[in-house]
Amino acid sequence: MRRNDRELTNMDDILEILKKCDVCRLAFFDEEYPYIIPLNFGFSYEGTELIFYFHGANVGKKIDLIKQNPKVSFELDCSHHLITGEKACDYTMEYESICGNGIAMVLSEDEKVNALTYLMKQYAKDTTFEFNENHLKAVTVFQVKATNLTAKRLKRS
Repeated sequence: MRRNDRELTNMDDILEILKKCDVCRLAFFDEEYPYIIPLNFGFSYEGTELIFYFHGANVGKKIDLIKQNPKVSFELDCSHHLITGEKACDYTMEYESICGNGIAMVLSEDEKVNALTYLMKQYAKDTTFEFNENHLKAVTVFQVKATNLTAKRLKRS
C-alpha cells in the first residue's frame, strides 16, 4: 500500500468499518471484463476468519460465475465527507474503505438461516429473526471467505 499512513491493520478497526457499511461490491471473473455488482451483505469474524454472506436469486449471472470461478474481489467504503479548500488541490475526501479477495461458495439449505441471520444483523437491531420456508427455497445464499484484505482511513477532524 502506497499510503501506509492511512492503512489500518487492527482488526477491531476493520470490523467497525464493516459495521458502518451498507453495500459490498463484489467483482467476479467474466469472459472479457470483470463483472462487479453492489450487494447487501452480512459478515462473521471468528479467530482470523472473515466471512461475508450474500443472497440472491436461485439462477442468474452471479451463481453461474461462482460455479465457473469462485475467486472474487470485494470493496466496501463509508464515512464520506468532502473537505474543501481555497484551491482545487486542497480538496480531499474523508473515507474508510476495505478491499480484498476471497473464495465464494454457494451454501447448503442447512446453512441458509445462519448466513441470512448475519445478513439481517448488518441492517436490523433485532438479534433473532424468523424466516419463511417458501422464501428460503426461493433464494440462494453464498459466502465469501476473505483470503486477504487491506483497509484505509482518512479522517481530518
